[in-house]
Amino acid sequence: MFNKTKNYLKKKAKNVMSSGRLKAMALMLLVGCGTAMAQNSAGDYTAGTTALTQVTEEIAKYVPIVVKLCYAIAGVVAVVGAISVYISMNNEEQDVKKKIMMVVGACIFLIAAAQALPLFFGIG
Repeated sequence: MFNKTKNYLKKKAKNVMSSGRLKAMALMLLVGCGTAMAQNSAGDYTAGTTALTQVTEEIAKYVPIVVKLCYAIAGVVAVVGAISVYISMNNEEQDVKKKIMMVVGACIFLIAAAQALPLFFGIG
């Protein structure tokens, strides 16, 4: 039993080590680390801080749009949920309260996420 398991594990390890994915991942890791080390060989980090500042400014432009999108999705969820609850009430289903709570919870989450998103990115 032990020898079978040992042979099986040996065979699996050999297959994993000879796979093309592992070789490609190792190559990307090697090239990526080499590139990262080459950029800051002199200890000058201005390129990195400039890039981070630019990315922060670009993200700040999208936050109001995403907030409005969250509100729109909350509105759609509320309308579709209200229709679903109405249909459930007319069919006299058992778990109408559960559906109501799920719709209300989803709407509250989307509105809270829309309110918290600008605060998360430090925008007014």
